[in-house]
Amino acid sequence: MGTDRASARAVVFTPLDPHSRAETVVRRLTDAITFGLLTDAEQLPSEAELAAQFGVSRVTVREALVALRHRDLLETRRGRGGGSFVRAPADTVLLARLGELSLPNLQDTADHYVAIAGAAARLAAQRATPDDIERVEEETRDRGWPVHRVERAFHLEVAAVAQSARLAREEVRFATELGTLLWSPVLHSDDTGDPHAEHRAITAAIAEGDDDLARRLTEEHIETAVERLINLHLTLVEP
Repeated sequence: MGTDRASARAVVFTPLDPHSRAETVVRRLTDAITFGLLTDAEQLPSEAELAAQFGVSRVTVREALVALRHRDLLETRRGRGGGSFVRAPADTVLLARLGELSLPNLQDTADHYVAIAGAAARLAAQRATPDDIERVEEETRDRGWPVHRVERAFHLEVAAVAQSARLAREEVRFATELGTLLWSPVLHSDDTGDPHAEHRAITAAIAEGDDDLARRLTEEHIETAVERLINLHLTLVEP
């Protein structure tokens, strides 16, 4: 399991606020599934384990799992080796998730992330060592991964190179919030640009120590995706 996926999964299973309800468990697991942090056919921990990890009752967990099964994001297998298994979502699930958000909330969350990622790129340009640059460059290579995985791996690596634990935690937290939608397959097609090329430009700025350029390119890269997301949101909520 890659470091980026392990870190993001750790956020998925952090304890919930004591006043949270099953809907919060549903939302967190839905985001993790749609973003690929929990993969297709992967078995979830047991109800007891999930309850302990989230800090909620088994009844709350059971209610959340029922809701996820109704959304076709989980399936239950009986017998030896049975349990709850992840089902990769259809585009309709992602669109429904987007339609639930208000435009002000969507824009506010996006603005927050632009600031986080831009600051991480600026600090990375100031602090990166040759070994750091090599690790970031590794994430710009085309491995045939889906866009959401490419974006997650690249931005998490830049945040790590920034050497700010707080920024890295915020980057990981974003992966289970708006990142699910921002880099979703429903927003990307052959005419939405080459993420690897944009990542290479950001990496080159970091390697040159040009912190202003690294920040600006990162912000522009994310703002373009935000604009696509907002335009799609408007088509979902307009009469």
